Amino acid sequence: MNKPVISDNKPKKVSLSKDKRYFFCTCGRSSNQPLCDGSHKETTLTPMAFSAEKDGEAWLCACKHTGNAPYCDGTHKQFSDEQVGEEGPGA
Repeated sequence: MNKPVISDNKPKKVSLSKDKRYFFCTCGRSSNQPLCDGSHKETTLTPMAFSAEKDGEAWLCACKHTGNAPYCDGTHKQFSDEQVGEEGPGA
């Protein structure tokens, strides 16, 4: 329970507001993907606070294994549909 769950194998498109503070889910267990809902409390993982640099749409990571958190870097392409909902190899 200390590795991130692959919540999806494609990114989530979100609308962000400049300078607003968000909490990106790093555990993959949130029901409010890609943002935190507190589900990490039973793990050693913590959400990642970030502020949007500009107003507009962004693609946030849902596989929880990106090297550019909270943004998608394409890492999700290595995960199959069968792996969604399972713990991944770790970030």
